[in-house]
Amino acid sequence: MSELKLHPKAAASLHRWHTMVAQGDLSALPELLDSNAVFRSPMAHTPYPGAEVVSTILNTVIKVFTDFSYHRELVTGDGLNVVLEFSARVDGRDLKGIDMIRFDENGKIVEFEVMVRPMSGLQALGEEMGRRLAPYLAAAKASA
Repeated sequence: MSELKLHPKAAASLHRWHTMVAQGDLSALPELLDSNAVFRSPMAHTPYPGAEVVSTILNTVIKVFTDFSYHRELVTGDGLNVVLEFSARVDGRDLKGIDMIRFDENGKIVEFEVMVRPMSGLQALGEEMGRRLAPYLAAAKASA
């Protein structure tokens, strides 16, 4: 079986993502996001649209997580989607999750979806993210 590979521009963007995460600094993230990118939260039914909102959410979560590390990377046959398995801690609770990232042909992130388990880790994450972002996210959804 042949190894699946990311589209070259998506691979370049993913490399930049990994570098930013390793440095704990996502300030350059807007450069990787399509203007119409959406974020799908493990806590919310509807997605959060717009590059600014996606960037704000991911720049906050990088500060909420401790001991964050990626373990596996799975690529789809079209080379435009990647699933990254991770582990982290939030407020003393261990969690595991996946980031599902969809790129366009230009290597821009168009969708970023997160799934997290177990429930105790998800609850800790949701509480901390809510504490930090609830008013901002409510305003963003209202203006969308």
